[in-house]
Amino acid sequence: MKIITYNVNGLRAVIKKGFVDWVKATNADVICMQEVKAEREEVPVELFEDLGYYCFFHPAEKKGYSGVAIFTKENPKYVQYGYDAEYNMADPEGRVLRVDLENISVMSVYMPSGTSGDARQDFKFEWLEKFKNYLQWLKQHQPNLMIVGDYNICHQAIDIHNPKSNANTSGFLPEERKLLTEIFELGFVDSFRTLNKEPHHYTWWSLRGQARANNLGWRIDYQTLSSHLAPCLKRAVILNDAKFSDHCPVMTELDFSQTHEIIEAEFFQLPKHDIEKTKENEKEKNQQIAKLLQMVSEHDQKKEAKKEDKKNDPNDRLSLLPF
Repeated sequence: MKIITYNVNGLRAVIKKGFVDWVKATNADVICMQEVKAEREEVPVELFEDLGYYCFFHPAEKKGYSGVAIFTKENPKYVQYGYDAEYNMADPEGRVLRVDLENISVMSVYMPSGTSGDARQDFKFEWLEKFKNYLQWLKQHQPNLMIVGDYNICHQAIDIHNPKSNANTSGFLPEERKLLTEIFELGFVDSFRTLNKEPHHYTWWSLRGQARANNLGWRIDYQTLSSHLAPCLKRAVILNDAKFSDHCPVMTELDFSQTHEIIEAEFFQLPKHDIEKTKENEKEKNQQIAKLLQMVSEHDQKKEAKKEDKKNDPNDRLSLLPF
């Protein structure tokens, strides 16, 4: 399964630049977008439906602002717009959308930016804290999760072109990075960094100067996966050649062919190669338990039969006593 995340910075704008042909060429199973800046009725969705996609939008209440979308070739079992009703949290800025598929639940998320001033930075901290708590709750109900999108945070120094000069810049503040670490510690892995340890891999560049040409970027777009599904990771790449916006897409490829064995291995807390041995031991143990239960049952039946014989024997006066 190929899953792509992309901050398109205006879906209607990128469609005019040939985005539909690019989508067709990638042939991804799921495409998650952020900063869609449009409602479904404002987009020619039939262009994507003709490619086999089911299209879901969660726009902001404010027109032309924020908004997320998911296009998926698999018809979801369920679609959650914003946060689950049980969690009782509003999403007026259109930042969270989730589809529950057969093997995995995929969430498209657009985390707030704090670059416009202190008020939005405070909002960002508050939002991140609430979102972390929400994920902790959600993971209990949807354990197979992938949270993709524009996080507006560089997690480590390797993820930004100049960590020293940006140490006090929104998007690389210690408090933001700590909150992102706490999210990973809930039981998630950074798909890209799991497979790629090298520096100079970025997903966003300033429009000023020649930032993109000189690769002076930030890696702020992530595909975060439930840690027990890490063995399903086949490939994780940044698609630098796509230049429809100031971001570029990130693609992860997952192989669910051994998901059952992975889950069993985690349940038994054993490596995968020990699963068959464990199954054999469990089968043998269950057979022994069944045999013991049968012996106990037969013993009880014999005991009851003896009691009945004593009770019916007129010469056995002890059987008439109350003990």
